[in-house]
Amino acid sequence: MNEHGIETDDEGLIRLQKLLAQSGVASRRKCEELMLEGAVEVDGEVVTRLGTKVDPRTAVIRVEGKRLPPISEKVYLVLNKPRGVVSTMSDPEGRRTLGDLVADRPERLFHVGRLDTDTTGLIILTNDGDFAQRMAHPSYEVDKTYVAEVEGEVFRRTTKQLLEGVTLDDGPVTVRKVRIVEASEAKSIVELVIHEGRNRIVRRLLDHVGHPVRRLTRTAIGPVRLGRLGTGEMRELTSAELGELLDSAQL
Repeated sequence: MNEHGIETDDEGLIRLQKLLAQSGVASRRKCEELMLEGAVEVDGEVVTRLGTKVDPRTAVIRVEGKRLPPISEKVYLVLNKPRGVVSTMSDPEGRRTLGDLVADRPERLFHVGRLDTDTTGLIILTNDGDFAQRMAHPSYEVDKTYVAEVEGEVFRRTTKQLLEGVTLDDGPVTVRKVRIVEASEAKSIVELVIHEGRNRIVRRLLDHVGHPVRRLTRTAIGPVRLGRLGTGEMRELTSAELGELLDSAQL
């Protein structure tokens, strides 16, 4: 048995249906049914032969098209960053950092992308350097959802302008979706989905269309949602979330 509680043989292999069951996919019997139905793929090949052995650390396994993350010593955490915390692991000026929030973790963690000091919400932390690098690279960037409280009343014409594309001083920005959550003369709340990671991009974007941001929260990165995670709280990514992100990063 390895450190993850997965029972492997002397060569580090395990029967596929046993791995699926131990990974929480379904009961052993149901996992066998899924294999016989052709719903399980290993490294791009459909596997229907019960008793097939795989290496749980390296096999790329999909069940009904969904990726099952490999068994690994790597950690993937999601944190709800409080306002005023700097998106670095340490700070020479002594400001509060992400590193302070995870000081009790034994791993050497990297942050995936960053959030402005005055922006709250979702940030991913990991000790998987390849994953962190891929997730931050523009060609792999996944959709990120933000909720902004802005000055003034936002009208449909502004959301149309955003969706049609806005060019800032460092180039055009593509906005995938925009939704007015509420609007009044004094302030509005809007939700935006973009996949850009440029510095202060959401603030600059909304400022450009005449609605300076008062408060900003990132509520989702791809399939990972903030949900009920409290400010400063942390949790591990679920198997489904991690599987989808590994696919996005082509890992």
